[in-house]
Amino acid sequence: MEDKSWRWVLITAIAPIAWGSTYFVTRQLLPADAPLWGGLLRALPAGILVLLIARKLPTGHWWWRSLLLGTLNVGGFFVLIYIAGQRLPSSMAATLMSTSAACMMLFAWALMRQRPAVASAIGAIVGIAGVVLMLGFGAGPVDPIGVAASLGAMVASSLGFVLTARWGSGVPALAMTSWQLIGGSLVLLPFVLVIEGPPPALTPASALGFAYVTLVATAVAYVAWFAGLRRLAPATVGIIGLLNPLTGVLLGVVVAGEVFGLPQAVGFALVVVGIVVGTMRPRRQKADGIRPSAGDAPALARGGMRA
Repeated sequence: MEDKSWRWVLITAIAPIAWGSTYFVTRQLLPADAPLWGGLLRALPAGILVLLIARKLPTGHWWWRSLLLGTLNVGGFFVLIYIAGQRLPSSMAATLMSTSAACMMLFAWALMRQRPAVASAIGAIVGIAGVVLMLGFGAGPVDPIGVAASLGAMVASSLGFVLTARWGSGVPALAMTSWQLIGGSLVLLPFVLVIEGPPPALTPASALGFAYVTLVATAVAYVAWFAGLRRLAPATVGIIGLLNPLTGVLLGVVVAGEVFGLPQAVGFALVVVGIVVGTMRPRRQKADGIRPSAGDAPALARGGMRA
């Protein structure tokens, strides 16, 4: 992989690292009984901030696309992640989300006719095996609602990210981020007001937590992620997403004192190997740093996916 491609891999990696930290922040700092407000307070301020920077409104079909993608990637996703973060240990919630690597490959295959390259498929298998190993030993009791919320968030966001890659190749990352954050917030707002009523009272700790998830884990992370989706194949981006469970596990172990024995160490190493293998491309492939549109089959092959 050329230096320019590695640069976009590193930029994209900002997102899953930030997202992996949200499980711990949600569990430790945010109010437990307000998942809808939690999602709205995370998305709407970040969307407005990024829109002020992007200074670009959607046009044409991007109005309804922003609402749809915002629901998948933001509105529904944030609520489900909030629930998972409150009901599951940080390491478990992040580990379940790691299956998005394989899920994104399947959606890209179905919707964009992109068959994963061998390296991407191997990387996903190795990485997911690693997170299953980390989850399966010493994880403690499993909350079924938390597991369902985490898997629901994984499926919704995987579909949304692949649709973003399919539709958004010509849209700047800042604009794409703002449209989806605001679109998801608008879809979420009526449910927030009807179901949860007034916003929760903020404490210094929860205010700090919301500031972190809004600015770092949402505004910065989504800009980095959508920038990666414009320049890297969805399979590669999905592999990079395995940094999400690594971050969740590390924070759970270092800060929250969660279990980390030999199985977790081996699983951790497998995830790292999976990420390295999955983001490699054969030397014969030309890395031009820009991921082409879905209709350009030869160019998609250069991006690490085979049509």
